[in-house]
Amino acid sequence: MTAKLHVSSHPLVREKLTRLRDERTPPTAFRDLVDQIATLVLYEATADLALADAEIRTPLAPYEGARLKEAVGLVPVLRAGIGMVEAALDLLPEAQVWHIGLFRDERTLRPIEYYNKLPSEATAQVCLVLDPMLATGGSATATVDVLKKWGAKRVKYVGIIAAPEGVATLSKAHPDVPIHVAALDDHLNEKGYIVPGLGDAGDRQFGTG
Repeated sequence: MTAKLHVSSHPLVREKLTRLRDERTPPTAFRDLVDQIATLVLYEATADLALADAEIRTPLAPYEGARLKEAVGLVPVLRAGIGMVEAALDLLPEAQVWHIGLFRDERTLRPIEYYNKLPSEATAQVCLVLDPMLATGGSATATVDVLKKWGAKRVKYVGIIAAPEGVATLSKAHPDVPIHVAALDDHLNEKGYIVPGLGDAGDRQFGTG
């Protein structure tokens, strides 16, 4: 579909995703699975982060190692993206976290921004947009729009399940943005939900469905 689309083929991702989709999975287990899947997808999504040489000393000898060269920013899209933040911070403990709030107009399916907590100037070279579901692609596209206007140099989308329609929308608007997900599903239904999907990721995480 696009050279920038990366769908994980890891056996653990597939197994955990099956449990995540199951309608019988309760919110507590659902949140744990979101965290675990996010960790695995983020591991793959960060494979090309730049490194800088770093000299340290082990208890036995000097050692030529490496540290991340660029500052990383995490941008969870409220509210479903919150469930992916802890996994990202476990891997990138020094990352900055900013929040962008968007909700989808149920009639037009277009995103409406209601919250933006970005500082006045870009303070990270790489931004990871965290949002479990890439459905219509409207919210992801709007978030990347905001980040690029803010001055972000590199942006990646990291999610769990994508629809072909969402991938096409985001890729058309931002062909330079890589998309990393655990699965690419079949289609969107008339209400804009991913099929087979898993339902509303926010409601299932927080028990509000």
